[in-house]
Amino acid sequence: MPPVPDAEILLRWCRAGLDALAAAREEIDALNVYPVPDGDTGTNLYLTVEAALQQAEDAEPTLAATAEAAARGALMGARGNSGIIVAQMLRGVADVLSRPGTTLADGRALASGLVNAADEAHRAVAEPVEGTILTVARAAADAAERRAAATDSTLAAVALAAAAAAHEALDRTPDQLDVLRRAGVVDAGGRGLTVLLDAFDTVLTGRRPLPRPRTVGAHTVPAPARPEPPAPEPAYEVMYLLDATRREVDTLKQTLAGLGDSLVVSGAGEEWNVHVHTDDAGAAIEAGIAAGRPHRISVTYLPVQHARPAPETHQRVIVAFAAGDGLAELFAEAGAVVVATATGHRPSTGEMLAAVDRGDAGRTGDVVILPNERDAVPVAEAAAAELRTHGRRAAVIPTVAQVQGLAALAVHEPHRAFDADVVAMTAAAGQTRHGAVTIAAREAVTMAGVCRPGDVLGVVDGDFAVIGADLLEVATEVVARMLAAGGELVTVVTGDGAGQGLADGVARAVRRGHPEADTVVYRGGQPRYPLLLGVE
Repeated sequence: MPPVPDAEILLRWCRAGLDALAAAREEIDALNVYPVPDGDTGTNLYLTVEAALQQAEDAEPTLAATAEAAARGALMGARGNSGIIVAQMLRGVADVLSRPGTTLADGRALASGLVNAADEAHRAVAEPVEGTILTVARAAADAAERRAAATDSTLAAVALAAAAAAHEALDRTPDQLDVLRRAGVVDAGGRGLTVLLDAFDTVLTGRRPLPRPRTVGAHTVPAPARPEPPAPEPAYEVMYLLDATRREVDTLKQTLAGLGDSLVVSGAGEEWNVHVHTDDAGAAIEAGIAAGRPHRISVTYLPVQHARPAPETHQRVIVAFAAGDGLAELFAEAGAVVVATATGHRPSTGEMLAAVDRGDAGRTGDVVILPNERDAVPVAEAAAAELRTHGRRAAVIPTVAQVQGLAALAVHEPHRAFDADVVAMTAAAGQTRHGAVTIAAREAVTMAGVCRPGDVLGVVDGDFAVIGADLLEVATEVVARMLAAGGELVTVVTGDGAGQGLADGVARAVRRGHPEADTVVYRGGQPRYPLLLGVE
């Protein structure tokens, strides 16, 4: 088997890291007590790595180009304190991997990249604190450097050493930072970094990390003799991208350090990402104007971010992702803001947030997202979390198929209370079994056996369950299996390649075998799947 190109290894790491952060996002958010307990570190890290992956996937397939694109994407899309630090770490890695002649083969370049990443992260923070992501990054870098110096060094061995050391350092963070010890948790940013390092180990070896608890059992929270008043916190989080020289940025850091705390400035050349917590948002922005050209300015009122009650409003935006033009029309007719997406394509968080802004409720109403694709569910969760940080109620109906989205919208009632509407839509989607029929493009081993190019494949609840030679026969078998557990309504959505009479044939088969069930047929226009099927 030919070796995997270095650029592809880096891309796989970005993809695996994003998936792992999606799974750990809520856990990391719950750990977030430092520097501000705003519960969004996991979401910010997810959005930062998502931005890195988007640019990396569009880069030339070389190690240097992919690393540079990932670093720039992270810089431009970084969110929050930890996101900017991770972006600066990716810049440190990219500076090493983009050197001429660099390869990943023996792990030495990875070790050098992690050392440079830890150095860059430390420089990005105005007042470095032990017991944070900086400590975890340094421990991982030191371990990687020691392992790379061994005569039997390999990329996998260096990655494992870095990941293991990061976990050990993370477990020590409550001993180093009193706010963590009192809360009984490890550092949220450090936990996010262990997720990313574990993902690299998984890409190289296939090992899966064990899930970690949210709290550290060895650390108990002593009851104080009298309640301690919380320390006053700055009112605003200010972030912006800045075009400026390094000299101007050095001056800016001194100015911002006098205006607030949690100051992090990451970047290189003349592109920078600035983050600070301050009571004087205007002065922080004016300092950026004095230093260069600030843009994409964001000001968030921190007390609102973690204490403001949800707005009382019945305005609601439903965002639905549609895999075909016919499906898009169906969702739009039901009142949803529609985003077209190819089957199997994971939309970005940015696409979801942009769709929300197109809704009638604009930037103030409640939001319900219908991802309608399994891989899009964690992206939708990240988008909803981002909306919640701005005081909006947002919910994700975990629809993994287009027909589940149709079922959820069928029971949507815009004048019903938000929570009740979400419960009803979730129940309708959950009670809808989903199937599909497609044509095999290549030979593969499936749950139903070996398929060959041109075979008709029947899908039941996401698994290949039937292999045949005729579209109608396979579709009929798929529906029969779904109806075996009962059902009152069969939904048939026709796509490319359905042919005249295929949907009618399915409807006739349902009438013969299950006369108690009704059948509805829609034109979906989706590619790759001649039929999408649902049973409620």
